[in-house]
Amino acid sequence: MLKYVFFGMHLIPGDVAQLLLGDKGTEADLARLRHQLGLDQPVPVQYLRFLAGALVGDFGVSLRTRQSAIWEIGQALPATIELSLAALLLAVVFGLAIGVLAARRPHSVVDTAAMVGVLVGVSMPVFWTGILLLLVFGGILGWLPLGGILDGGMMFHRITGLSLVDGLLTGNGPVVQSTLRHLILPAVALGATAMATIARMTRSTMLEVLHLDYVRTARAKGVVERRVVSHHALRNALLPIVTLVGLQLGLLLSGAVLTETIFAIPGLGRLAITSVLARDYPVVQGVVMIAAGIFVLANLLVDILYAYLDPRIRYD
Repeated sequence: MLKYVFFGMHLIPGDVAQLLLGDKGTEADLARLRHQLGLDQPVPVQYLRFLAGALVGDFGVSLRTRQSAIWEIGQALPATIELSLAALLLAVVFGLAIGVLAARRPHSVVDTAAMVGVLVGVSMPVFWTGILLLLVFGGILGWLPLGGILDGGMMFHRITGLSLVDGLLTGNGPVVQSTLRHLILPAVALGATAMATIARMTRSTMLEVLHLDYVRTARAKGVVERRVVSHHALRNALLPIVTLVGLQLGLLLSGAVLTETIFAIPGLGRLAITSVLARDYPVVQGVVMIAAGIFVLANLLVDILYAYLDPRIRYD
């Protein structure tokens, strides 16, 4: 994947040196800058140099800001992590709740309403959902901020880089409150499709599990219905849902590109867009590697969670 990104970026028409210097750059200035950036070397040589640096965590220097690419990514990563985790939390909590509620009352008004909502959620692209939420709750009603991660001029002591976590660690109530208000709209926009997908999967698996023999046995023994659903049915229905959640994290990372652009959040997605437009190869390639690493780590955690949910699974 990294190979395709690297060579794809080099196929984009235009000259990076010309883009950085503008119309005032002379041929000598352009040649000097290309040499400083290593752009006068053959593309395969540039690719091998990048791979050698990436193996030790060195993605090079940003062509746009002249800062270390890993530093640029480190500044943007916390905002994306915060947004993605908030969206995933909303998607899992509400997706499970809606799916279980619909499965307990199949073909009822509640089930029909839930499935209509799921259909709408799956059908609407993230950018359209974001724009609607922004116009209604941010523009017309004015209930929530239009964008960003904090109110203007507000600062916080940076420990982890996550404004919500750092606000809690330092006891900074205004920062926590401001972060939560700024997270609501983008988290809902980003997590809406994932929530609908999880709800649909939960309903389907719960309908299958609720008709199995061990569930009927639990009911025949007089076990309270709430315990039957939560301890017997839901736990055994979670395996395919956990797989789906792991896959949804990758979709959330890709959806963060549009969400961060719409809501002016300085995260990895917005950094990627800015870097692509500026043909900032090192930063774009670094963002791709970090995103791929997060996706791999998420799937590893899913495999570990399998063993906890189903003791029959053993890993050698």
